[in-house]
Amino acid sequence: MLIIGEKINTTLKQAKEIVERKDAKALQELAKRQIDAGASMVDVNVGTRIKTETEDMKWAIKTIQEALDVACCIDSPNPEVLKAGLEVHRGKALINSTTAEKKRLEDVLASIKNFDCKVVALTMDDEGIPEDAEKRYRIAAGLIERLNREGFALDDIYIDPLIRPISTNSDSGKAVLDAIGKISTSFPGVHIICGLSNISFGLPRRSLLNRVYLAMAMAKGLDAALVDPLDKDLMATIISARALLGEDEFCANYISSFREGKLQ
Repeated sequence: MLIIGEKINTTLKQAKEIVERKDAKALQELAKRQIDAGASMVDVNVGTRIKTETEDMKWAIKTIQEALDVACCIDSPNPEVLKAGLEVHRGKALINSTTAEKKRLEDVLASIKNFDCKVVALTMDDEGIPEDAEKRYRIAAGLIERLNREGFALDDIYIDPLIRPISTNSDSGKAVLDAIGKISTSFPGVHIICGLSNISFGLPRRSLLNRVYLAMAMAKGLDAALVDPLDKDLMATIISARALLGEDEFCANYISSFREGKLQ
């Protein structure tokens, strides 16, 4: 399970202030806290700073990697920002993201074609985000075929079936679970990722819904998630789900996590 820490995002007050001040030490500490909590990668999203997004992205990636041997998830809808991030990134980054929208797909592919990277592809086309599992699956299949044709190995492709809030459509949670199951069965080797918190938008006890849904999605084939690794209950859910799904031989990680106080 690939855990991507979501805290370096300028929609969040702490990250916004750090980037505004160009506080390198605080940024490095925020990244380190996420890695220490169990993340394998940190997301970097400075998209609210439209006028300076390119330079902010380059600064953030270089600053993080000066202190930590960690890959970044370069998160922007702007292909030029993705390219700028890749130019300064050491090692193999994860690009977040492209879609099946014709212009965006072509623009993103043109920007990243000369780099060795992984890519997140959203199940969204020129008609928007589908409501049902079957349309999500068809879009995913098309994206996988195109990315593979462009030279991306299946192991470097991460499909995001785009979780929608159940507060606005009661069937949206099940539709995404069904899509995850079909994609993971049809395309072994391809990864499935999600931004978890959308599922609970507008509802009370959001963290409870997020945790339960994450375990359900993992059982269907989800193997990567953009989450807050500082949420101890959420991380405990991931550790427990992996043990229950047979992904933790002899429950070794579960037991060691208990001994380290991570399952309190």
